[in-house]
Formats: sequence, C-alpha cells, structure tokens
Amino acid sequence: MTHWTDSEGRVSITMDGGVADVRLTRADKMNALDPAMFAGIAAAIAELGRTPGLRAVVLSGEGRAFCAGLDMMSMASGGSDPARSLTDRSHGPANLPQHVCWGWRELEVPVIAAAHGVALGGGFQLLSGADIRIVHPETKLAILEMKWGLVPDMAGLPLWRGIVRDDVLRELSYTARMFTGAEGREYGFVTRLSDYPHAEAMALAREIAGKNPDAVRGMKRLANVAQFEGPVALLMAESVEQQAIIRTPNQREAVMAAFEKREPVFTDPEVLRA
Repeated sequence: MTHWTDSEGRVSITMDGGVADVRLTRADKMNALDPAMFAGIAAAIAELGRTPGLRAVVLSGEGRAFCAGLDMMSMASGGSDPARSLTDRSHGPANLPQHVCWGWRELEVPVIAAAHGVALGGGFQLLSGADIRIVHPETKLAILEMKWGLVPDMAGLPLWRGIVRDDVLRELSYTARMFTGAEGREYGFVTRLSDYPHAEAMALAREIAGKNPDAVRGMKRLANVAQFEGPVALLMAESVEQQAIIRTPNQREAVMAAFEKREPVFTDPEVLRA
C-alpha cells in the first residue's frame, strides 16, 4: 500500500492492489474548489497517469460532501487569476478548471466516483468526469452556475453529452434547480444508487482490477470514441483494439484462468514516469 498527498493537502491517494482511493480532503469547506483544490486535483490526475500497476480509480470526498462547487469567497477575494483568459489551453484541449473534470476521462483506466452530501456546480461537473457514478439517493445535485449568472464551463457539456436528454439538460441548466441522487439516476447522470457509495465503488473497482488490464484500457478508449465519433470510426476502433489484444499473454491468461476456475494473474502495462 502506498500513500500520496498533494503539496497543499487538498487531495490524497491511497494505492492498494491496483486500486487508487482518491479523496478530496478539504472536509471543513465541504471540499469546495479553491485555487489550491484545482491545483491538487490536477496534480493527482498527473500522479495517477504515471503510477505503475494502476487498474482502477475511486474518487470521493471526505466529510459531509463530495464537493460543494466553487469556493465563491476565495474566488471573490482574488483566488482566480484575472489576467488569464479562459480560452487559453493549459492542459491539452482544456484549461485548468476543465481539466480537473475532463482529465479523469483522459486517464487510461476506469474512474468511479462515489458521492454523498452535495455535488453542486463545479462539483457536479467533477462528479460527471468519472466513467461510473455511484451516488447516495439523497445527495443534492445541481447545475448551479445560472444562480451566479454563469454557464457551466468545467467540461460539463461534453461530459453530459449522450447520458441525459437535451431538454432535461436545458431545463436544469436554465433554472439551476436542485435535484436528488435518485432523480439524477432517472435523468441519466447517476449510474447507480447506494446507501454506501464509497464502499460500493471500492468493491466495483476491485472487481475491475481483476480483469485483463489491456482489455479494460482498450474498452475505455472505445467508450471515449463512441461518445463522439460516428459508426465508421467506431467500427475501425473496435477492430484496432481487438487486434492489439487478441492472443497476447494477458488475453491468454484470462482464458486459462476461466477454464481452470482460478483467479487470473495479469501483467500490467508499462508506464513512463514523467
């Protein structure tokens, strides 16, 4: 088991058995997003991207909430850089606020978010960055930006594409209406409801960690392609991924373990450390 914390103490990672337990650790502020939290999440994504043996990630918040959204007091007192344009791309296709949500999709392994309490505004977009979202049914959710006269701009729109009806997304965005985790499941934002979201997310992550890591990474790439590309590109992507996996040592081990009714022993892909 290994442990990592960012320099400002906003995010921690505990790595065990290929599963990274990532926690937002600003519990006294309901894990609200201030500049240090933005930096800490970005640092955590970078750390995970260069962690050997990583197979799945669980993202949660300590204390009473997943994430209450932007720390408006911090931002109002000069917490953001007014000289920096939001259109500047600092992290590939994204700026920093977008990257702390979109960056989870760019990780090569599945990310499972476990949410309780609240996930509002930027916190809701952070939740949406996970591949799978397990949420307590009474969690309060909202696309809250319109309350402050703003639009969602932390990668919410590309993350919500395809998981929620267009008219529902417009209504929730126009009104900033609060809704529950149970309602979020009906709308498509929430994958699964649980009274114990973190425990269930960890169990699911361990299950995924027991699968062929080459195939799991390939499936995440395919899922990302499927979200934005048409059928022609997706048909080719399926063939490319399968051709790269079939008859490899890990794929053969999956078959042998299934036949022999035992736990498979896989070799993790190599990771180049930055």
